[in-house]
Amino acid sequence: MDIVNVQKRDFSVKAPKLRRLGFVPGSIFGKSLEESIPIQIEKVTALKLDREKREGSRVTLKLGRTSFNVQVKEKSSHPVTGEILNINFQALTADEKVNSILHIEFINDERISGIVDKMIFEVAYSALPADMIDVVTVDMDGMQIGSVLHLKDIEELNTDKIELKMDPESIVVRVTDKVAASLPEDEEVAEEGEEPDAVAEESEE
Repeated sequence: MDIVNVQKRDFSVKAPKLRRLGFVPGSIFGKSLEESIPIQIEKVTALKLDREKREGSRVTLKLGRTSFNVQVKEKSSHPVTGEILNINFQALTADEKVNSILHIEFINDERISGIVDKMIFEVAYSALPADMIDVVTVDMDGMQIGSVLHLKDIEELNTDKIELKMDPESIVVRVTDKVAASLPEDEEVAEEGEEPDAVAEESEE
């Protein structure tokens, strides 16, 4: 879904009723616009958009005869029912960098014999619209026990076109030995076991 048809928001209908009528309210905003544009999206279209696109994804909104190149900036849903309550979009300008989020997906992690510790799933960055990234796939096939992958090690992010808003040294994923992974907990138990002795020694003094 790269083109999404939207309508101008009807403010004579309040948001709760608008949703009951089968629409999801939203808005388009951005520096290139004189003011934000309130919109409404058919619920069926909004559900498909929610399934196929995430925050940071690029789409084209078609409002009447006007098209807007945007990124999905924010989606909100009901905490209990999961109903989509609102979707906001940020208009993109070709020569202006924009803050966004890319998503990391891991594949072949089931082939790893050690313990896989996934630490980062979303990465904040800025880039020109043409250089924006929706998803980066990390293939874990071949990673050995002791392997560590940092943000700076991901090829798609190791470019001047992407300005990371996170520490490049941040660990994305690491593989540890099953035995080694349990050592800190064992050591913690041992340390806790030493405390009574330490208290006893203080009492004797």
